[in-house]
Amino acid sequence: MLSRLQELKKEEETLLKVKALLLDQLNRLKVEELALQSMISTEREDSDASSPAQPDLAEIAMQVDDESKINQTELQLNAFAVEQNLEEEQEEEEEEEEEEVDN
Repeated sequence: MLSRLQELKKEEETLLKVKALLLDQLNRLKVEELALQSMISTEREDSDASSPAQPDLAEIAMQVDDESKINQTELQLNAFAVEQNLEEEQEEEEEEEEEEVDN
């Protein structure tokens, strides 16, 4: 019963870490969205006032998408590391339980 409680506590810690990572990623995406909206509105204002010598919106979106992929990759790596740590902790717990049973 006690070991199950410990497992649940560790799982809760892991989930809280994942939640923090997801919230961080969400905040990055919100900032990115605001930047894109600002670029689009600036582009529209510039195109209304002058000739279309500004960079293409597709280029701007592609640059932001690349950064988005980088952020997602980072998040996946962090989530993978958390998952890997959880698996290691579970293996250690199983070994400890086996030792307790043997004694």
